[in-house]
Amino acid sequence: MLNQKLSHKMLQRLSPQQIQLMKLLQIPTATLDQRISEELEANPALDEGEETDNSTEEEFENFATADSDTEDAPEVDELASKEEEFELDDYIEEYLEEDPSSYKLQANNYSADDEEKTITVAVEDTFHEYLEAQVGLMDFADDREEKIAHQIVGSIDDDGYLRRDPLAIIDDLMFAYNIIATPDEVIHMLQRVQKFDPAGIGARDLRECLLIQIQRKLDEYAKKGEHPPQSLHDAQEILDNYFNEFSKKHYQKLQRHIGSSEAELREAYEEILKLNPKPASGHVGQNTKGIHYIVPDFIIENRDGELELTLNSRNAPDLRINDQYTDMLKSYKASTKDRRGTKTEKEAVMFIKQKIDSAKWFIDAIKQRQQTMYKSMYAIMQYQYDFFLSGDQKKLRPMILKDIADITGLDISTVSRVANSKFVQTEFGTKRLKDFFSESLQTSTGEEVSTLEVKKILTEIISEENKRKPLSDEKLKNMLQDKSYNIARRTVAKYREQLSIPVARLRKVL
Repeated sequence: MLNQKLSHKMLQRLSPQQIQLMKLLQIPTATLDQRISEELEANPALDEGEETDNSTEEEFENFATADSDTEDAPEVDELASKEEEFELDDYIEEYLEEDPSSYKLQANNYSADDEEKTITVAVEDTFHEYLEAQVGLMDFADDREEKIAHQIVGSIDDDGYLRRDPLAIIDDLMFAYNIIATPDEVIHMLQRVQKFDPAGIGARDLRECLLIQIQRKLDEYAKKGEHPPQSLHDAQEILDNYFNEFSKKHYQKLQRHIGSSEAELREAYEEILKLNPKPASGHVGQNTKGIHYIVPDFIIENRDGELELTLNSRNAPDLRINDQYTDMLKSYKASTKDRRGTKTEKEAVMFIKQKIDSAKWFIDAIKQRQQTMYKSMYAIMQYQYDFFLSGDQKKLRPMILKDIADITGLDISTVSRVANSKFVQTEFGTKRLKDFFSESLQTSTGEEVSTLEVKKILTEIISEENKRKPLSDEKLKNMLQDKSYNIARRTVAKYREQLSIPVARLRKVL
């Protein structure tokens, strides 16, 4: 049976402009230029301008004090209102009266050095090109063997390991070259590839990688007609037969297994520690592959004891409404002064209006982004003023997103978007913004301190411990409690794991 009934619901919907601003807030300065370039390509009414306009700099000055008025500044959630019904003539009149040139964004590049520099880029062979070159030096019985070698080299990861199963390589050979290879053929060719430089290439796991390098050293002694040190043989035996005990640092078990003294075991360990667990890292081209350059979003400078905050807008070009689109509206207004516009003309003006509105919204959104970011970072700077003056991590105050939201009047989600993936450059290094946020921990005197302070002291204690007798979590807890920090053993373990510090047994050295 079907029933009809009326119901009332309260729904909160975000306008496209509000969604656009939220997305822009999440973008770090390093990728903002790419987003602006995409908008410039998509919207011909948006243009890069070169006019000098100090209006944006004046807007930032309004936020230069902690208790500046924010009533006149538009809120994040008020970026755009609902589009109302309009007449084209009214729209054109209103748009031309408000001065289209007022919609422009000055880049605010705070760098004093705008001089164009030429960057020299080094051209180097990639790691896989280096391996392919070594394949070219091999002797093959036929074209079939050469293809198997190329397939194996192409399957090696960027860190130098072969993590693909021989059966998967056989399938690849069948599809790519119509070659039906056997597992023995693949393994045999892999053993030849494992003789490539650098040592350890083509290993299927860490144990095999280290064994290949040890064997390479033993072979070098044999070529010279010299006897290798006993420590190399011990290291080979440890990796070959007792890798599990080695990885878990069961020193006494290893001594019993290989029948060595503590001093001899230490020498064998030193031989293993000299090996490279990531053989591909030794190649010049690989050293820079994983490097990510950080572009700070904010810059804090100490001016004779006074902190000065600037927003790094290096990647934001000057933006304005394209003059040609404004001229089109003027032309339409002049041509329809004494007559009604045709349907084609009105459709053209509608298109122009949509593009101009979109450009205005984007410029407003970028301005809002800059204002919101500056306001949030200024509040963080004031909250953590002692840290930014001294660089002492122990002076960081407990701070959560709500603290900054209450100061700025922004929503917590907005502050979260500002803090995410953003960096601030200080005289003590470039810091991740979200690292300044932490919970509080109470001392025995009732004082609230940041968990970051506790982690800093925990790191210092562990760095100064006797590595032959590392401190257990229980002992670490007692030492922190002696320093007046109320902390449980499980909390110590949690902080240690967050700092990527292993348990006491794995920190032990011979």
